[in-house]
Amino acid sequence: MTQIEVDLPTPSATADRPLFVDLDGTLVKSDTLFDSVLLLARERPALLLSLPKWLAAGKASLKAHVSESVSLDVGHLPYNRELLTYLRQQQAEGRPLYLATGADTRLAHRIAKHLAIFSGVFASDGVTNLTSHNKLEGLRRFLPEGEFDYIGNAVPDLPLLLNSTEPMVANPDSSLRASLRLKQVHVVREFQDRAAPVKSFLRAIRLHQWSKNVLLFVPLLLSHAIHAKALERTSLAFLCFSLCASATYIVNDLLDLDPDRRHPRKRHRPFAAGDLSAFTGLSIVGIFLAAGFFSAWWLSINFLGWLLGYFVTTLAYSLALKRLVLVDVLLLSGLYTVRMLAGAAVTGTTISPWLAGFSLFLFLSLAMVKRFSELQNLRATSHVPENGRGYLLQDIEQIRSFGTASAYASVVVFTLYISGHDIASLYSHPHRMWLITPLLILWVSRFWLLASRGELNEDPVVFALTDRTSVVIGAGIVGVALFSL
Repeated sequence: MTQIEVDLPTPSATADRPLFVDLDGTLVKSDTLFDSVLLLARERPALLLSLPKWLAAGKASLKAHVSESVSLDVGHLPYNRELLTYLRQQQAEGRPLYLATGADTRLAHRIAKHLAIFSGVFASDGVTNLTSHNKLEGLRRFLPEGEFDYIGNAVPDLPLLLNSTEPMVANPDSSLRASLRLKQVHVVREFQDRAAPVKSFLRAIRLHQWSKNVLLFVPLLLSHAIHAKALERTSLAFLCFSLCASATYIVNDLLDLDPDRRHPRKRHRPFAAGDLSAFTGLSIVGIFLAAGFFSAWWLSINFLGWLLGYFVTTLAYSLALKRLVLVDVLLLSGLYTVRMLAGAAVTGTTISPWLAGFSLFLFLSLAMVKRFSELQNLRATSHVPENGRGYLLQDIEQIRSFGTASAYASVVVFTLYISGHDIASLYSHPHRMWLITPLLILWVSRFWLLASRGELNEDPVVFALTDRTSVVIGAGIVGVALFSL
């Protein structure tokens, strides 16, 4: 049976009714076991092979081994702020509060120590999984005849809510709501602290990042061989890449939960903030990948090969390669070019080596400006980089030189392209294409100038889509291309 550790004596009969608070999904909006396993995948991936063996000994054993292997940052967990305010108020009024959780005792005591509001801790001990009836039995042993109140969030908390004097819930799931209605249980208080699910879903899949996949249309547009069937196939290819990209973004967010929660901006992401559960994230990943790969197979085996290569590369990036200095930005820029190669494959369009070279240099510059902006923002807030990417604050000037050189190299490649003979077969007035050159120079120069001033969002794609000047410059480039036909 679970050992119950308390820091204060058992409440007397005349004391206020003790309040027991669940942890996962209640006091903390996420599931600490899922969070810990994801941290294990990030920091000690080889130990993932041991999970089946640990689970075979029982869920409490699994929790104990995982808790022993990694250490969540309890100071930045996504606590239910409304509930935490209430608990602190109750503690200030002298009410005895107890953390009663199925989480492992090591983690539970670290959280209790951090919050400093609990009189004692009830938790799983590696043998007994302290949930549902096991938890109720533990509380009854502690309070043989006494009354208590309880705050939970899910169906396993139902036995405790049924036996509590004043049942309360925090971010309750639909199954618990239905069970409480069926049992005609009156909930005294509800603590809600979670964003709307649809809004959180749309933020998690990063719809704005789908704009990068417009690059699949570039080979078709530049070949001037546009027809309905090609547009239809490329549109489906766009959807395949977008679903796959969203899945990899979610994988990346799940693996980065712990460091993201320490980041001033990324801590608001749906998974880091606890607005979406890790289980929900993994479900979305499975559905999106299945739909994307099946549709890609239906389009062509060649295109499926490019999509698989993109997915494997982005997964390797999320798991390890993003922590390798300079390798990460080279990969990011290469993935942009892969999109164009995939777009050419799905329509059978030949891609110009000049276009490949131009995109490689341009997108390398954008990847560099992303890293530059991250370091610039950290320096402005006197923070030290903690995201594990290997960049230091003193690298800022070198990254600036790499990025600006790459930006102007892309312009040089473009001028060589419009000076060649191939362009004459595509444009009636190829000399007019030179008007695009100053627009490109203006755009890349302004990008780096704003980044140096600290006025650029860390995501250059988001900035380009929302910056009015960038939109006007982009429209000017399209206008010049049409004027040259």
